[in-house]
Amino acid sequence: MPNIGGIIKTLQNIMRKDQGVSGDAQRIEQLGWMITLKIIDDKEAEMELISDDYVSVIPSEFQWRNWAADSEGITGDALKDFVDNKLFPGLQNLDVSTGNKRAVLIRDIFAGTNNYMKNGTIIRQVVNKLNEIDFNASEDRHMFGDIYEGLLRDLQSAGNYGEFYTPRAVTEIMTEIINPRLGEKVLDPACGTGGFLTSAIENIRKQDVHSVEDLKVLEETIRGQELKPLPFMLCVTNLILHDIEVPNVMNMDSLNREYTSIGAKDKVDIILANPPFGASVSDGVETNYPANFRTTESADLFLLLMIRYLRDGGRAAIVLPDGSLTGDGVKQRIREEFLTQCNVHTIVRLPNSVFQPYASVATNLLFFTKGEPTKEIWYWEHKLPEGQKSYSKTKPIQKSEFDSLLAWWNNRAESELSWKVPVEEIKNGGWNLDIKNPFVKEEEVTHTTSELLEMLDKSFLKSQELLKELKRELN
Repeated sequence: MPNIGGIIKTLQNIMRKDQGVSGDAQRIEQLGWMITLKIIDDKEAEMELISDDYVSVIPSEFQWRNWAADSEGITGDALKDFVDNKLFPGLQNLDVSTGNKRAVLIRDIFAGTNNYMKNGTIIRQVVNKLNEIDFNASEDRHMFGDIYEGLLRDLQSAGNYGEFYTPRAVTEIMTEIINPRLGEKVLDPACGTGGFLTSAIENIRKQDVHSVEDLKVLEETIRGQELKPLPFMLCVTNLILHDIEVPNVMNMDSLNREYTSIGAKDKVDIILANPPFGASVSDGVETNYPANFRTTESADLFLLLMIRYLRDGGRAAIVLPDGSLTGDGVKQRIREEFLTQCNVHTIVRLPNSVFQPYASVATNLLFFTKGEPTKEIWYWEHKLPEGQKSYSKTKPIQKSEFDSLLAWWNNRAESELSWKVPVEEIKNGGWNLDIKNPFVKEEEVTHTTSELLEMLDKSFLKSQELLKELKRELN
């Protein structure tokens, strides 16, 4: 059995020799489209065995088995020419007139993907190495699933792609509490690389999936939307690895749709999401929303969108930054709409280093049900482990840290970590949800002059390192 971790490391080292590929994000994108084609081909080989009349949507010459599988096959300039001038144009212009979802998915993946490699001989080396993995062998697939998580984590520190990765401990605890079941429609309108969708799939599978029919229902009820091409491609691959034959994921800007056009047929039972925050939306997108709710802050528009998508009785768990919990004007009006349309029953306040190194803003997990107004909100403060000053890439948040939250969930009482606020108090405070723990006295932090100078010095050093890194990327 191959050492898949070793194979992926070797692949990345081989790619470093190619002049066209620079930086982790490009390496992962390059690896991404190759792995996607290989996984699709392995899956199709399996389907051909099961069903005599199965026909691939990929033309024969572009199937992985016909250009990549022979280790002595096409190489050098001929391979580079084939990839750039035949494979990519061929897949970008796949015939989708029949409405075949798999064809649409493959076309959309390749429409937003690039081949960065310039050396055909090195492309052949990468392809040959990839052929050591058999995605139909359950051990390989299971092992690769873990490696894939590692690749997604690498993205976190690759330029600005960290926004597409939510720590696994966070996606799993949110999913476990919401507990999606077979037949319920699940949506993530900003699905990134698919962390919430795969958590939902696993949660449903271990409880409810006992037959091929069940798997078909599961496949039809998991939906995602993602704007950026790289995370979209990685999400599709991620779902295929989780046995979703044709992932129901769309490459689109969820916000760029008329708010009032989301009708009964679009409504879902469950939303699990970590919408992008701190970003401005594309020009004109806010005009899709009612005049009194228009803003260019993405997290606030996503909140409105998710309330709209949820059916009455539907439930949701989402990540929101502190900035969405407070503020006046349009922000306040959106929160009022939120608390009158939904029962926001629980807010879990997270330390501000959960999303390090991508973002150090303080975030919250909001749990709510659509269709009845909020009467009171329970707050729970998640503390860092004893002796740990912050989370980091090497010391991420662990799922076991939520054990005390789970123990409290169905048997609630106020404590130094939990407090309850009636909605009247929130309304009188301008619908402000940024309510600090009343049981913790704010400590006044004081620093000596030398400590302040040292902190300033470290800050300058970090800025210089970031500038050097930026120059390297630009060159």
